Amino acid sequence: MPRKTVVIFGALNILWMVFAASQAFKIEIFPESKILAQIGDSISLTCSTTGCDSPSFSWRTQIDSPLNGKVINEGTKSTLTLEPVGFAHEHSYLCTATCGHDKQERGIQVDLYSFPEDPEISFSGLLEVGKPVTVTCLVRDVYPFDRLEMHLLKGDHLMKNQEFVEDMDVKALETKSLEVTFTPTNEDIGKTLVCGAKLHIDEIDFKLKEKETTKTLQVYISPRNTVISVNPSKRLQEGGSVTMTCSSEGLPAPQILWSKKLDNGNLQLLSENATLTLIAMRMEDSGIYVCEGVNLAGRDRTQVELIVQVAPRDTTISVSPSSILEEGSSVNMTCSSDGLPAPKILWRRQLNNGELQFLSENTTLTLISTKIEDSGIYVCEGINQAGKSRKEVELTIQVAPKDIQLRAIPSESVKEGDTVIISCTCGNVPQTWIILKKKAETGDTVLKSTGGEYTIHKAQLEDAGVYECESKNQVGLQLRSLTLDVKGRENNKDYFSPELLVLYCASSLIIPAIGMIIYFARRANMKGSYSLVEAQKSKV
Repeated sequence: MPRKTVVIFGALNILWMVFAASQAFKIEIFPESKILAQIGDSISLTCSTTGCDSPSFSWRTQIDSPLNGKVINEGTKSTLTLEPVGFAHEHSYLCTATCGHDKQERGIQVDLYSFPEDPEISFSGLLEVGKPVTVTCLVRDVYPFDRLEMHLLKGDHLMKNQEFVEDMDVKALETKSLEVTFTPTNEDIGKTLVCGAKLHIDEIDFKLKEKETTKTLQVYISPRNTVISVNPSKRLQEGGSVTMTCSSEGLPAPQILWSKKLDNGNLQLLSENATLTLIAMRMEDSGIYVCEGVNLAGRDRTQVELIVQVAPRDTTISVSPSSILEEGSSVNMTCSSDGLPAPKILWRRQLNNGELQFLSENTTLTLISTKIEDSGIYVCEGINQAGKSRKEVELTIQVAPKDIQLRAIPSESVKEGDTVIISCTCGNVPQTWIILKKKAETGDTVLKSTGGEYTIHKAQLEDAGVYECESKNQVGLQLRSLTLDVKGRENNKDYFSPELLVLYCASSLIIPAIGMIIYFARRANMKGSYSLVEAQKSKV
């Protein structure tokens, strides 16, 4: 071999040895020595080698716990992926690489933290001026919480600061909170409340380890000083109008609600405007009207009573059992009248001279053991400030006929040719009918009497007999009877004596004259029956 060739070969051998020395078997791991991961995230640990074309890899924890991850080997690189990261992954992991008889290891520590959300601010209730309220600043799912610090600011004032340094017995996500109780004032309106939280771990980026939440204080004032103004007045005439205006103080400004209180106590909503106007008012519009000032902090209520004055009307009288009664019975007369204010009831009795006699102020007028003198017109009046209304009823007390007198004038014994009057009278009992009859075996004959009198001109023998008077009304009747005796004239010498002749002539002139006067005077009233009431009217 030529000398020159040997030299070149030697040089190449030296270069290869230098290159092989520079490519000695090495292992590297990324990230180096330590990684801080947020619970729930995904991390990858990468182990790579140099100086070996086909290394083999293995992963384990120092305490030989399960990997709880996925390993992917690609040539000179091996990747352990932990997803999602949890407490089971907080270990020191070892990567072992083997190249032939050469083996190398590298370790990496996986530490965890949790600080996923901004703090939350909440209140125990509405922020109402003068009423204590508790504000809570809360941080969820913190780990490790022994490195947590929280503070609460109102405006520039630090309300509270707290570090949570208690020992952790077990690994777990914790929710920590900071509470402060304060009483809002008017000066707090519009101020800001800041809740801040910091996790003291140096390895965390500043933006991740400090979080805060800001909230503007919405301070409320519950409705108060609610007042109603009424124009023109709370007392109104039927058909009039009224305007009612309501105001209420509070923050935010209270909403105005108008309602009317019903008979059952419930409220009927009328309007959501501050002003309520009622026109053409009726009696039914009277009542209690309620105004409420309402906001989120509460409500305040006031009320006013409107009275629509209505003159009495629809006055009625009910009589029980009836307006026509028998003497000795009782009667209730009840009066009612519509109006507002409720009409006062007055009972009076109309006297014969037209004047009214006061009886009672009760709704019901009761008469017991009535007498005929109680008959008459009774007047009920409904009276209030707006006027009066009147109603009357006629009460009739019926009495059975009594004190009947049946007479024959001039006598119950007359001579043939004489004039005789059958007269029947009854006591002062109104609405009593009188019927005169002549009794006979073949049937009674109703006589055409006038004023209870029946006149027999030139009595005949056949006019003799029993006469009966029947006096009756709706209550009862009474009967009286008499016997009329008509004697025939004797046929003797003294019959045409001068004295008898003069008497006969005189009577023949006088009696017909009297009969004609009576006949023409009462001819129009010949009815066969007689009413004492009508007889009294005709006499008037």
